[in-house]
Amino acid sequence: MTTGTMTTGTMTTGTMTTGTMITGTMTIIGIDVSKACLDCWAFPADRAWRVEYTDASLSELVAELVPLRPHRVIVEATGGLETRLVAELGAAGLPAVVVNPRQVREFARATGRLAKTDRLDAQALAQFGAALRPPVRPLPDAAQRELQSRVSRRRQLVAMQTQERNRRRQVSSELVVAQIDDHLALLGRQVAQLDQDIAALLQDHAVWQARAKLLRSIPGVGPVLVSTLIAQLPELGHASPKAIAALAGVAPYNRDSGQWRGKRSVWGGRRQLRASLYMATLAATRCNPAIRACYERLLAAGKAQKVALTACMRKLLAICNAIIKSHTPWQNPIAAAA
Repeated sequence: MTTGTMTTGTMTTGTMTTGTMITGTMTIIGIDVSKACLDCWAFPADRAWRVEYTDASLSELVAELVPLRPHRVIVEATGGLETRLVAELGAAGLPAVVVNPRQVREFARATGRLAKTDRLDAQALAQFGAALRPPVRPLPDAAQRELQSRVSRRRQLVAMQTQERNRRRQVSSELVVAQIDDHLALLGRQVAQLDQDIAALLQDHAVWQARAKLLRSIPGVGPVLVSTLIAQLPELGHASPKAIAALAGVAPYNRDSGQWRGKRSVWGGRRQLRASLYMATLAATRCNPAIRACYERLLAAGKAQKVALTACMRKLLAICNAIIKSHTPWQNPIAAAA
């Protein structure tokens, strides 16, 4: 290592024992990511070390981890900071798993660990991986990461457009209004350029092109949802409707206790994907006969508009999943039954 030295961990915080986790020679590595450093923890050896988050140190870290043959390398999702690390781990054939930081934090609290430092976070990540063994999923390749970056950037630009339009309504200064208008014009050009770039990227990828064609056959599904599904839901067509709904955050979860039955509510999932699905579903309630019929039936049954729309989001996503799985374009089920 170029920075930091390998030390033996002596921390005793937390009450978890190795008896309920992975035992034997299986090694779990937890890596806490920050802008400047990577804090690492090896379980069950309880070894801790830190390296700089640079290309040279990252290469050395990967070279050190390969001989250990870890069962999992657990990394928190850190707003994109983890992307370079995960790509290097995947390129070296290491089983990297990106996990939800909220789940890891709740796990740490459940073990009695209330303190929070980078080193403790790395330890919690390693123990989380040992206890729960999160599944190793295929990592996105370079093309997938590029598409994800463009789709995310487009979402950011659209959000900035909304913010600027809201600001424009609140100011009276002609100078400020002119500046906002200029900024809105610039943002509009950038969004249009990104739309062209995303379309070109999908066109250059044969599998994506075929998927996009199938998805666009569904009334209400436009280019924004298509690119978002391809970029952020690679499991589409390979998982059950329930699993796909859970990944998108539109699966209802029970809230029951004893004789009490609470309201079902959606929770978790991929927020950016859910936002695009929501806008597409609004359009589908007007132009997609299957979604419109479902929406009107739920409203007639007394369901709240938000509940009905969420159910329609789940139905539209299930249609997308079925079409990709069957490789069959959209067919109006109502017209077919008539």
